[in-house]
Amino acid sequence: MASLTLTSLPHLQQFFSQSSSSSSSIRHLSPSKTHRLTTQSPRRSRLGKLSLFPRSALDEVPVADPPPPLSPSSSEDKSELISSLKLKLLSAVSGLNRGLAANEDDLEKADSAAKEVEDVGGLVDLSVDLDKLQGRWKLIYSSAFSSRTLGGSRPGPPTGRLLPITLGQVFQRIDVLSKDFDNIVELQLGAPWPLPPVEVTATLAHKFELIGSAKIKITFEKTTVKTTGSLSQLPPLELPQIPDALRPASNRGSGEFEVTYLDEDTRITRGDRGELRVFVIS
Repeated sequence: MASLTLTSLPHLQQFFSQSSSSSSSIRHLSPSKTHRLTTQSPRRSRLGKLSLFPRSALDEVPVADPPPPLSPSSSEDKSELISSLKLKLLSAVSGLNRGLAANEDDLEKADSAAKEVEDVGGLVDLSVDLDKLQGRWKLIYSSAFSSRTLGGSRPGPPTGRLLPITLGQVFQRIDVLSKDFDNIVELQLGAPWPLPPVEVTATLAHKFELIGSAKIKITFEKTTVKTTGSLSQLPPLELPQIPDALRPASNRGSGEFEVTYLDEDTRITRGDRGELRVFVIS
């Protein structure tokens, strides 16, 4: 049997119940017509003297129309810029094992790259774009994981090569119609030698509601654990919920986070304790 009991898994809820101008390419337009300044040749009067009077109106200097006002960059230019910045962000977080291997320098680089995407993308309005939340999202980075615990900035089980728990993939499954918000975590629980590790999938079920234009509040409902791999035939197990009276003040079964960037395949969120998370649609 696993050396880490399944009763440790509710600690995961403490982590996941939280809020788990573009550089416009302005064209310097050249006038379509050249301002041709025609030098008038002074003409002589009948007396042979120079005349200082201007020539007729037909000989006036032609003046080109003023150039049109500079317009902002097109939507195509903005889309290209955002695509470039998203690649920069993905490059900054790649190789960090979703943040578990991040040091202070890595955290700063990831945060800076995320801010660039957020600035160009502009404010998120979920009252209009709520349907973009729909789907199954894969977590590719969390700044909270740099604490080396599954609780992030909250208490939680530690992780490490010599410890009996290994974090696998993490997903969020969101249904905008039913308001279901499930955090799905793949884990390996160490077992005494020579038994193989026990592979499980923990689903932390929540309901969500929209607060304002870009903030989401989630409320925890239950945790279900399902064995996978060689033990996949076992039925799922619903873990008992910690009584409210025994919960610490920092973990009351709910949390808030703000969606700071959202499109068809990428989502950036910032939690109620400053955690930065980056997701891609899966």
